[in-house]
Formats: sequence, structure tokens, C-alpha cells
Amino acid sequence: MALAPTCALVSHSETGGLSYNRALLRGRKRMASVTQGAGIDTVIFDLGNVLIDWNPRHLYRKLFDDVESMESFLSEVCNAEWNERQDAGRSWHEGIEAAMARHPGHAEMIRAFHERWEEMLGGPIHDSIAVLEELRDTPTRLLALTNWSSETFPIALERYAFLHWFEGILVSGHEGLIKPDPAIFRLLISRFGIEASRAVFIDDSIRNVEGARHVGLHAIHFSTADKLRIDLRVLGLPVDAPTNDLLKAAR
Repeated sequence: MALAPTCALVSHSETGGLSYNRALLRGRKRMASVTQGAGIDTVIFDLGNVLIDWNPRHLYRKLFDDVESMESFLSEVCNAEWNERQDAGRSWHEGIEAAMARHPGHAEMIRAFHERWEEMLGGPIHDSIAVLEELRDTPTRLLALTNWSSETFPIALERYAFLHWFEGILVSGHEGLIKPDPAIFRLLISRFGIEASRAVFIDDSIRNVEGARHVGLHAIHFSTADKLRIDLRVLGLPVDAPTNDLLKAAR
């Protein structure tokens, strides 16, 4: 699928993979000029459910008459493991055909997963984007690592302007690798010249957090933007403090 028009550059890895890079060479110079001493100089964001609300239930609540039937479909037919195959590079055509072969009685609902995929996007998570915007005003390098199909990622890239704030975005579907496999973290580190001990990765999945730690990255298990602010400040990153109530609870 052709990529949506964007101001970002697209770099090709030696193996044919793609990553979305915003002024890659300028970013390498920026890395050298970071003035945070030996502290964190790079923040790597997951996208889905950290910066972008994505949930297939946004769509399937419209298609099923009851929650029980919907949850059964999402656990037995188009489940997380099936969707992850698309995130890892399988084409949507192949994925849909495979699911319909196993569950022919659900063909219409299965096709909707791709045909109406955009309806699974709930929109930006504004509190988290505010954190990203604050980091954007500092010398900190900003990167993203996402488990996302290469066929649907251009939709998000076109829809959400803040995705162009990143120096680069590594998309699993382009690489044939997927979190929490340590190999995708090593690829990220290599491609962007990251010093693992000076970088922190943020993800809502504890499996992915553990995968990042396995290769030497600092990692934060995301739950809320306010909690993220606390965790980033502990690492010495220049973001505003969260609300007083949460600060008290964290003490």
C-alpha cells in the first residue's frame, strides 16, 4: 500500500524494512548536542493506547446486539493473537481469508475488522500527547516503536499530526518483527544509534516493557498520563508535575 503524503522521510533498512524518519541526519546531530549529562536523552513511545485510543470494541459494539457475543467473537475469532499476525507483517487479505476459513459463519464480522478498521480508532489520548509536547520543547530525542500493520499505519500517519513530531517511527509490520521480541528493540537501537542506558521506552503492555528491559532500555509500564509524568520525572526528564492528589498518592 502506498504511504499517505507526509513531511516525514522514509528510510529503507538493508533488509527492505521501513521506518518513518523525520530528518534522520539532523536527529543524529541533535543526539550529540543533548545537554542532559549522563541522564536520559531519548524517549521512545508506544502508540496504541498510549497516544492513540485503539480498541476493536469501538466498532463491534455497533455490530453485535449483546456484549457477551462481541467478547466471544473477539476472544475466539478475531482475537489478539490473530491481529498480531497482521502487526507482524501478514497481509490483511491473508489474515481475513484464514479467519473466514476457520469461522465461515462469521465471515461478515471478520471482513469488518479490516474494511471498517478506522472505526476502531477512538482518537488521540490528549493527556499523553501533552506530555509528548512538553518533551518536544526540550533537546530530548523522540522516537516511537509500534506493533501496527503496515497496511493500516498510513491511515494513522495521515490522521494524527503529532505523529510527525517524532524523529522516527519503527513499525512492526514493515520489519516482520513484533514486540516483545528483543530483536525489534535491538533493531530500533541500531537504526537510530540509541545508547540503551540513556533511553526509556513507554508501553501499556507489561510484556513489551519486559522485552525492552531485556535489551538494556529503561522502561515504563504506562497506565495514565499523570503516572507517566511521575515516572519520567524520577528519571530526570523535564515534564510538568501531575495533579497534587496523584503526587500525594505516589509518596
